[in-house]
Amino acid sequence: MNNRPNYISPAGFAALRAEYERLFAVERPQIVEIVSWAAGNGDRSENGDYLYGRKRMREIDGQLRRLSKKMKAAKVIDPGQQPDKSRVYFGATVTIADEDDNQRIVTLVGDDETDASAGRIGGNAPLSRALRGAATGDLRKVTLPVGEKEYEVLAISYPEQRIP
Repeated sequence: MNNRPNYISPAGFAALRAEYERLFAVERPQIVEIVSWAAGNGDRSENGDYLYGRKRMREIDGQLRRLSKKMKAAKVIDPGQQPDKSRVYFGATVTIADEDDNQRIVTLVGDDETDASAGRIGGNAPLSRALRGAATGDLRKVTLPVGEKEYEVLAISYPEQRIP
C-alpha cells in the first residue's frame, strides 16, 4: 500500500466494518457448511458444489483480507469537527460553478466512499485535490481527461459535529 493515510468518515468506516462482519459471520460460515457437505459426497473432482464452494471461499477470504487492510490503514475523521470551516477539506460539501456557470455540488470523501453519481468524490480525485484548501470565491483549475477546466467555489458546508 502507499504511505498516504486512508482518510474515511465515521459512516464510511462503519460500512467497511459491517461488510467485513457480514462476510465473516454470515457468508463464510454458510460456504464452509456447503463445502463440508459437498466433500462428504465423495469424488471432489466432479463435484460442482465442492468446487464452487472452494472458489467462493477463496474470494471471501481475499475480500476479508482487503477489508482488514483498509480498516487498519484507515484514519477516521469526523468532518463536523473540522476547525476551519471556511476552507475546503475532507468532508466538505462544496458548491462549484464552471466557466459556463453550470453549478455542481460535490462532497470530498475517502477513496473507499466514492460515489460519483451522488457527488461523493474521493480525496485523490483531480477535482478533490484542486479544491482542497480553497475558500468561497476562489478559482481553481483542474486538469481532467477532457482538458483543463476552471471552477469557482460558491459555497462550503460541513455536517454538524457528531456528539461522541
